Amino acid sequence: MSPSRVCTQCRQPLSPWARADSLYCSTRCRVAAHRGRHASDDPVPAALRNRDRWLRHRAKRPITVDGRSASSTDARTWTTHEQALASRVGDGIGFVLHGDGIICVDIDNCVSGTHVASWAASMLAALPPTYIERSPSGRGLHVWGTGHLSAGRVVKVDGGKVEVYGSGRYMTVTGQRFAGAPSLLADLSATIAQITNH
Repeated sequence: MSPSRVCTQCRQPLSPWARADSLYCSTRCRVAAHRGRHASDDPVPAALRNRDRWLRHRAKRPITVDGRSASSTDARTWTTHEQALASRVGDGIGFVLHGDGIICVDIDNCVSGTHVASWAASMLAALPPTYIERSPSGRGLHVWGTGHLSAGRVVKVDGGKVEVYGSGRYMTVTGQRFAGAPSLLADLSATIAQITNH
């Protein structure tokens, strides 16, 4: 018999009827996990934390730290990482990609519990050591790094979907480090070329 799964936040056993990819026992624990981090124990790389391009989000829509509408193209609605973490509005924090060489590869629906779909696993295996975290749903991954990207792309890869962005977007940030990924950003130029030329 397999061992009981536990909630990522409160460490209590998950219901035997919980979905295979469930991370939390309740909405309360999911929200607490996204709100409760502090800069001192945050695995998010300093290369992101040190840029004042943070905001909050509600249902994946960007909002300011006081709950007003925010925009990935309006710097007046952005703030520091510390202020974004300290705010309690919305569901969590996000980072604005602004064309300065920081990029994010969004791999959708590739994780179920601890299992990674084979098409995504082969992509991850080819990456240099870089920061990777789970998306808010727990079923996707955000791969963070550096590289040149003239425009965002959405690419179908071997039965899955990958989105690559470098500007004019914001990405949710959970701080839920995936598989011991390092807190640094690697050059993903070769990965981007492979994905976009797929």
